[in-house]
Amino acid sequence: MEMFRFGNSEYLYALSIIPVLIVLFVIIRIRRRKALAKFAKREILGELMPNASKSRPVIKFIVWLIAISAVILALARPQFGSKLKTEKREGVELIIALDVSNSMMAEDIQPNRLERAKRAISRLVDNLRDDKIGLIVFAGDAYTQLPITTDYSSAKLFLNSVNTNIVPRQGTAIGAAISLAVNSFSPQFTGSKAIIVITDGENHEDDAIGAASTASEQGIIVHTVGMGLPQGAPIPVNNSGQNDYRRDNQGQVIVTKLDEAMLQRIAAAGKGIYVRANNAQVGLNTLFSEIEKMEGAEVESRVYSEYEDQFQWFIGFAFLMILLDFLILERKNKYLKKIKLFEK
Repeated sequence: MEMFRFGNSEYLYALSIIPVLIVLFVIIRIRRRKALAKFAKREILGELMPNASKSRPVIKFIVWLIAISAVILALARPQFGSKLKTEKREGVELIIALDVSNSMMAEDIQPNRLERAKRAISRLVDNLRDDKIGLIVFAGDAYTQLPITTDYSSAKLFLNSVNTNIVPRQGTAIGAAISLAVNSFSPQFTGSKAIIVITDGENHEDDAIGAASTASEQGIIVHTVGMGLPQGAPIPVNNSGQNDYRRDNQGQVIVTKLDEAMLQRIAAAGKGIYVRANNAQVGLNTLFSEIEKMEGAEVESRVYSEYEDQFQWFIGFAFLMILLDFLILERKNKYLKKIKLFEK
């Protein structure tokens, strides 16, 4: 069994020139026909241009299209994988639980807590290699945004779509997020597992410490990242086009503060570490160092180890088409006139 791929697949975009050339050719042919019609009637043109051929220019154009396509495919470096081998690699499973409650819109960390967290997660994904990652979002409830996967491109795509509106009920159910994460790991995975909870720590819903302790009992480490500053900040809102801040029932501006004590207790119960974000750094680098220390599970993967270039066949075919183009004359050859190779 062989595997096929293109070494420089970006050159395949050049194939889009083919339909453009076809359209231009059709336009030129129509204009030429109209110009000849103004010059003389069709019957007279046949007598004036006895060697003119209708089909030969079309055939020559098709030959050139095939030659151009072959050259483009050659530039894309078609390759066949000739050897299949099994590689062993190690990785861990990591689930990030991201707080998307309204308090994450506070701007004590620029541009705001949520956006800064998303950027940090994106950088973390860029550093992953053989690890699996999943994403859970939570506010009053917890939801799986991305099941555990090694598709890092999809992880960043789903991450970009995260906002405070994707969870219908507001609140901060950290415990629910941890419990959902515990149930989201691959059952057959034997390597290390970790949960990273990124939140401002204002838990109003459930027993987050108990959930972290339960996770730890199952061998799952729970780390926490505190988003925000201890002095807190108001929560921006837009009221009828006017920028304002979220207020309580008495009309007082609500200030959301980082609850470090809560996040430290959650991390302690989950046998993980707590790091606090600030305007200089979010702290995921510290957690990534911890993740690298974790013992990964050995996983087998089949890969094609050697690929051989096959572009020369396409170059040869292109030269063959160019040679064929030289052999096909625009006009009828008087010596070959009786051969109906290109005429009906």
